[in-house]
Amino acid sequence: MQQSQLMTLIPIIIGVIIIVWIIGIYNSLVVLKNQAKNAWAQIDVQLKRRYDLIPNLVETVKGYASHEASVLENVIKARQMAVNLGDNVKERAAAENVLTGALKSLFAVAENYPDLKANQNFMQLQEELTSTENKIGFARQFYNDSVLNYNNKKEMFPSNIIAGVFNFENREFFEADNSEKSVPQVKF
Repeated sequence: MQQSQLMTLIPIIIGVIIIVWIIGIYNSLVVLKNQAKNAWAQIDVQLKRRYDLIPNLVETVKGYASHEASVLENVIKARQMAVNLGDNVKERAAAENVLTGALKSLFAVAENYPDLKANQNFMQLQEELTSTENKIGFARQFYNDSVLNYNNKKEMFPSNIIAGVFNFENREFFEADNSEKSVPQVKF
């Protein structure tokens, strides 16, 4: 009698172990997915700060370099395009790369105006924007690390089976454009 009870109990114990194992993998996938979402939200916070700084920067430059209208318009258009995008990482990264290029053009124009470069308001805005760009870089690195951990867990055996059953989707990396990836050349 005791052996028959044991034989009945073994499949139940194995079933419980399998269910606990599935729940553990599922929960770890959820944690990693939510960590990636949180990391994206941190990028979004920094990007919004960047968007808020740009109009003030453009207005300051406009006072000194009003005939550089095309550069100023490009910055405003790039900012508006980036602001209007949703959470599609690939589209957002492309828009941010365009905005970064437009800002580089704006700062290049500012180099031609010594009075502008000496303007306290411009210097403060430029410093805040530089600080924000650094924070965006750190947030992007954290996001990409979170996406890497999530995608690895999702694709590795045996968690890939659980991820497939519960329709966990891969997340995209927030990638810089080629100009940000290239190493500057130093010539003497």
